[in-house]
Amino acid sequence: MMRNPFRRDLVLLHPPAIYDFRTRETFLGPVADAVPSTTMFEMYPMGLTSIAEFLERNHYNVEIVNLAYRMLHDDRFDVPAHLARLSAPVFGIDLHWLPHAQGGLAIAELVKAAHPDSAVLMGGLSASYYADELIRYPFVDFVIRGDSTEEPVRRLLRALREHEPLADVPNLTWKRADGTIVANALSHVPTDLDHVSVPAYRYLLRSMFKYRSLWNLVPCLEWLRYPITMLLTARGCTQDCAICGGSMSAYRRICGRGAPAYRSADVLAEDVRTIASFSRAPIFVVHDIRMGGMPRARQFLSRLRDVNADNEIVFELYFPGNDSFFREIETSTASWSVEITLESPDEALRKVNGKWPWSNAAVERTIESALAHRCETLDLFFIIGLPHQTYQDALAIGDYCEYLLDRFGSSGRLRPFVAPLGPFLDPGSRGFEDRHLGYERFCLTLDDHRRALLNRDWHDILSYQTDGMTRDDIVRASYAVASHLNELKHRHQLISDATYTGIRDRLELAHTQPARAQTMIDEDEMKWPVHQRFRIGTALLTHLATGLFEEVGHTLARVRGRYDDAA
Repeated sequence: MMRNPFRRDLVLLHPPAIYDFRTRETFLGPVADAVPSTTMFEMYPMGLTSIAEFLERNHYNVEIVNLAYRMLHDDRFDVPAHLARLSAPVFGIDLHWLPHAQGGLAIAELVKAAHPDSAVLMGGLSASYYADELIRYPFVDFVIRGDSTEEPVRRLLRALREHEPLADVPNLTWKRADGTIVANALSHVPTDLDHVSVPAYRYLLRSMFKYRSLWNLVPCLEWLRYPITMLLTARGCTQDCAICGGSMSAYRRICGRGAPAYRSADVLAEDVRTIASFSRAPIFVVHDIRMGGMPRARQFLSRLRDVNADNEIVFELYFPGNDSFFREIETSTASWSVEITLESPDEALRKVNGKWPWSNAAVERTIESALAHRCETLDLFFIIGLPHQTYQDALAIGDYCEYLLDRFGSSGRLRPFVAPLGPFLDPGSRGFEDRHLGYERFCLTLDDHRRALLNRDWHDILSYQTDGMTRDDIVRASYAVASHLNELKHRHQLISDATYTGIRDRLELAHTQPARAQTMIDEDEMKWPVHQRFRIGTALLTHLATGLFEEVGHTLARVRGRYDDAA
């Protein structure tokens, strides 16, 4: 086999939640039922692609390897052997979501054993929060902190290559030769994001050609069958939900971010154009597009209208919507849907959690208006494990969903879902930091969370209980509400007989043995229709050809010694 000529400067590895999940009986329960990935959380953070694209633009060779997907896809995939075959001076491992605490540390230790002369770099929100603890592991050399680490990682690679002082690298936590730990200032907090591509879909397309592997880049187990894509509008948030590690106060605490950094309407529209050139699958827009104000939202919708993509666009709503707003969406898209995380039917509980204070009347007007303006589906999410929520409060979710479906469910477009908050309460969130919100925390340190993931049942993995519910109550309430919703959705013909029976049987089984994936929600329930997955044609070939010419120029620049001129 011909050797790939591109020497890696950085290999970015995405770990599974639990490294030895193929042999260990550990079940995280229904915590991943409401997301595209499995309980191993194999979907890697979008930031990996933006780091890789930014560095490649600056003449570094960066490969992403989704180890979690490779392990799920192939039972015989040998992780240590594959790691040993890789070669790079720096290996980066994401610890963005805390469920990767065990898997991320295990992969880091394997990398250091296989490549003792290479540096192990870790980053992500959870790595940033626990940087002081993380850097003390003997197999971790660097932790890069913050939410926008493309430039700090470039500075680190250059410092290592040119033997420049590590003290000059922003956002870096590192160890001196004598073991002294140094935390450089968290000084790189960009106020806009137009200098990076996130997600960097063109990088992914060209990386398949450059590094000769599709399997390393597949985002999640079902992606080739259901290739949903995402559009990140901002880093940071204007909302301060108590249970969210990506809330306004959490970003301020962890990333030093006082306000969101936005991507411009022109850049977002270009991303939609790129996605539409190779895929007809739905595009999920992360954050409410009105988060930066209505003028910004209108500008994005105007650009979206110009792109004229036939992909379904899925919008998040943080605030109520009216006829005027939904009419603008309707005239800007070929088809569109909505997701609302309402959390609870109890307005007081929503207020305590920090949700924008819409009344139930405003919620219902929003649903009515969206459905009147050609909204394909409206997904409504509820959460069990909120501050001060009791068992009876949780059961009220089913009653409210019954009322909503009786009122709006005749078209089959309103779809309610419920999920427990888990497996962990996010460090950095107000719920984790403020005892007045009523959380009793069983896991405080990174190692506490790592060890919790080794428990067999998700009841014991949960890192908290509240002043309203014990862990037993949270588990029982989750199954009870899921059973109620299963009956409702079957009655309203939102799910098939087979789906209804499958969920009913799995819920009954969950009372006697550890819960497995897709216990509360069937894997196909949350999927928007995909009539044609990929466009294999001129546009895709153009991306690949452009990538080839760029790599020729990239290689010549490296030979001539020209680096870091595209930042």
